[in-house]
Amino acid sequence: MDFDKELDNDLKFKTSKHVPVVATFEEMDLKDDLLRGIYGYGFEAPSAIQSRAIMQIISGRDTIAQAQSGTGKTATFSIGMLQVIDMNKKETQALVLSPTRELAIQIQSVVKSLGDYMNVQCHACTGGRAVGDDMKQLSRGQQVVSGTPGRVLDMINRRVLNTRHIKVLVMDEADELLGKGFQEQIYDIYRYLPPGTQVVVVSATLPKSVLVMTKKFMNDPVKILVKRGEITLEGIKQYYIQVEKEEWKFDTLCDLYDSMTITQAVIFCNTKKKVDWLADSLRKANFTVVSMHGDMKQEERDKIMNEFRLGNSRVLISTDVWARGIDVQQVSLVINYDLPTDRESYIHRIGRSGRFGRRGVAVDFVTNEDLDTLHDLERFYSTKIQEMPGDLSSVM
Repeated sequence: MDFDKELDNDLKFKTSKHVPVVATFEEMDLKDDLLRGIYGYGFEAPSAIQSRAIMQIISGRDTIAQAQSGTGKTATFSIGMLQVIDMNKKETQALVLSPTRELAIQIQSVVKSLGDYMNVQCHACTGGRAVGDDMKQLSRGQQVVSGTPGRVLDMINRRVLNTRHIKVLVMDEADELLGKGFQEQIYDIYRYLPPGTQVVVVSATLPKSVLVMTKKFMNDPVKILVKRGEITLEGIKQYYIQVEKEEWKFDTLCDLYDSMTITQAVIFCNTKKKVDWLADSLRKANFTVVSMHGDMKQEERDKIMNEFRLGNSRVLISTDVWARGIDVQQVSLVINYDLPTDRESYIHRIGRSGRFGRRGVAVDFVTNEDLDTLHDLERFYSTKIQEMPGDLSSVM
């Protein structure tokens, strides 16, 4: 079989044929307590992905859902899961896998909020925390487990996480999970699941290689796909600043600092070392910033995340650990201090601003060596990245 050819045919469709669009949450015939949770969460009408994918998930079909960042993908699969779970049973019935601890914890929080009136039991099972805590929580019975692959697999191997009653497996940020880092763990987890487990694959970017891989464990999935040129997040204005040399980036950032703190901003660097260096340098220059990357202890990452969510810190410097799925509503500026090394990360990064239809601004620092990468991003996503006007606050 020629996968590439077949996938090209698949990708010509924005969605699989005959995917109905359900315009209101009432029409979805959801449990009353779930509907209360949805309205309590602040949703009024389903977003494009929610109006197409929720009913497919509820119907039990394997589903591939790709949509722009900030359009409510987490709520899409959470609502689907909460509808199909039997609330009278305390066993784990839904498993959500994510590439980062922060995302797993955020998903737990969304599931608990939406399932607030249902009294859903949902546990976040991630590395960086005491194994004993997970064992204690899981032994109490958790209907939904949201976790990172390594810790989830560990809990299955220890026979603390019973997979016998799992109906739904969700892979969030699936392109990351099915990349080289997690692939083996995902396969190992999948082998423990009951035959016929429904699989839901979700991401803003789904390269062909990932779609090929889904064929190994999905059964005739319904595909709800966005064309590549439509992924570039309409509400986000994209600009670049030509800084020419790497060493001129720092002064440029200092010049922008006052405009950045009008809102909340995230600054992305490509390495942990650069994050540490930039945070130290800005603090020495009397600017207030917080920073986060994968080498920090989990408690520290949680504390920084919390402070940032509460708005107590306004500028966060991070690696791509923060680029995927983390939702802080007040962020309306993203700065790529370094252009990302792959195209998919660009979309995930700029998607941190302009969440759920709000406006956002993304600014790329571009050295002379970066110009080709910038043009490649424009071509790949059929978008135009403008040169930034003199004053950042004028576009915020």
